[in-house]
Amino acid sequence: MPEDTPTTVPYRQIRARYDDTTITVYQAYSATIADAAVAAQRLSASPDFKPGRMTWVKPSWAWMMYRAGYSYKDARQARILALRMTHERFLALLQRGVLSHGNQDTARDKAGEVRVQWDPERTPGLERLPHRSIQIGIPAGLSEQWANEWIVSIEDVTQTARDLKKALEEDADVSLEALIERGLVPEERPFAVPDSIMTKLDMTQAEPNT
Repeated sequence: MPEDTPTTVPYRQIRARYDDTTITVYQAYSATIADAAVAAQRLSASPDFKPGRMTWVKPSWAWMMYRAGYSYKDARQARILALRMTHERFLALLQRGVLSHGNQDTARDKAGEVRVQWDPERTPGLERLPHRSIQIGIPAGLSEQWANEWIVSIEDVTQTARDLKKALEEDADVSLEALIERGLVPEERPFAVPDSIMTKLDMTQAEPNT
């Protein structure tokens, strides 16, 4: 484990790859959507991209691996894209966030509310961890603006996901530090948010309710 990684992680915390101005979130798409998006550097470049539906993005690389099965789970999620947003836009999503728990209320979607779920974080090998990772649901009413205006850059990271799976199959005991050094896992750090967002998204909770 890297030296700067705490041995105890707060129950709900946003850990992400970010620099001074941008933060990276992930989503998986079909090949037609991904190819067009990378070429045009615009997520909605393909007519197969449907802005009229909720899109869930994740700052956690490991959770993206879990959701998409390292890109092998479903042809509709066969390409994993790293989407960079400015800190300002990312915080704007969180500020509009409403906590949700599984079954979604379509009325909220129509109202344009951003959904937030806290799901069990995963290791690169997809083992469940005791703390939670944030998933952000961008509603239909906002997804077109998000896709066209809020994304700074788009990178196809599918091969990295597949190389990670291969590395874990070849050496199940490989350390997180080694995976980071090999560029197969990004170095994710806690991303600070204002107290108002922490309260709104119940990030001050110390332990599970159940």
